[in-house]
Amino acid sequence: MTSPPVPHGIPGAPFPAAAAENTPFDPLRLCIFATVALLGWALGPFALLFFAGLGFTGYWKARQAGLTRSRCLLRDTRLVLAYLAVLAVAAGVGIWMLLSRLGRLG
Repeated sequence: MTSPPVPHGIPGAPFPAAAAENTPFDPLRLCIFATVALLGWALGPFALLFFAGLGFTGYWKARQAGLTRSRCLLRDTRLVLAYLAVLAVAAGVGIWMLLSRLGRLG
């Protein structure tokens, strides 16, 4: 028995095998990485705090829902949460240093 055809344009729906063979590779993730790097460069520790907090919240909710293994390089969601918490603390230190340096200038 074959599965019914999947219409194109539905988020999360896989492409049928025939369409995937004719479709060139889309390096969308590289564009996303470049955008995140740009935001990190432009906004510094504020961007780091935002993205670390966003990631921590997402993994926290996923862990409460039962996710224990992640596709992240660290695999264990507890390690991912610890990593994101360390990044948030580093961002806090960076913000404190930035603001204290600006306070000395004024």
